[in-house]
Amino acid sequence: MIEDALETGKINSNSTIVEPTSGNTGIALAFAARVKGLKLILTMPETMSNERRQLLKHLGATLILTEGPKGMKGAIEKAKKIVEETANAFMPDQFSNPANPEIHRKTTAVEIWEDTNGKIDIFVAGVGTGGTITGVSEVLKEKNRSIQCVAVEPADSPVISGGKPGPHKIQGIGAGFIPENLNIDILDEVLTITNQEAFQGAKDLARDEGILCGISSGAAFHAAKILASRPENKDRTIVFIICDTGERYLSTELFKTS
Repeated sequence: MIEDALETGKINSNSTIVEPTSGNTGIALAFAARVKGLKLILTMPETMSNERRQLLKHLGATLILTEGPKGMKGAIEKAKKIVEETANAFMPDQFSNPANPEIHRKTTAVEIWEDTNGKIDIFVAGVGTGGTITGVSEVLKEKNRSIQCVAVEPADSPVISGGKPGPHKIQGIGAGFIPENLNIDILDEVLTITNQEAFQGAKDLARDEGILCGISSGAAFHAAKILASRPENKDRTIVFIICDTGERYLSTELFKTS
């Protein structure tokens, strides 16, 4: 998104990037801002993990915490206000920026297709901004229309499934609204996962596979196991996205329960 903004003239070396984040996009933007020499202001719900806060500050970002009960909507509102009050400010807007799903079409989708030699039957991903599942699914469907694309969202905030938004503990997905970047038409199914299922999924990956992942990755894994348990999916290849490392959740309930 930053590369695209630079190439299209939306920002210059004196610009200030302002973005609401639940953590991971903010961390990526902090990396990019340091490399490009850009100022970065991030708004984030106070309910996100301490590790996220520390990483962002360590990378030189200015972090403004917003009220937890307001979720991502509150962070977005605060970011928009900062943009209005800051000269030469630019908000990438990960939830609607077309450069978000586009990079997944060019990279993530290609990697999955090549690494499976095109032998993939089901693709599973959690929905945060919608960029990953949209970009990857559109490419996979172009190559093989029979590939099933399954979205994962919190059971406590099932907006894609038609339910009401609500607080949940699966950080990184379930923003409480349907993002513009999410191509709902490309989805074959939406699975809702509880907080405890997500926690257990992350623990299972760590203890059984040696993969230290975050909570939303645990949700995607649990969803993949649900799909794998169906008789019709026997011997089918299921690919799910592991979004981030568990080291970003050491202070959360994920590491506080046995």
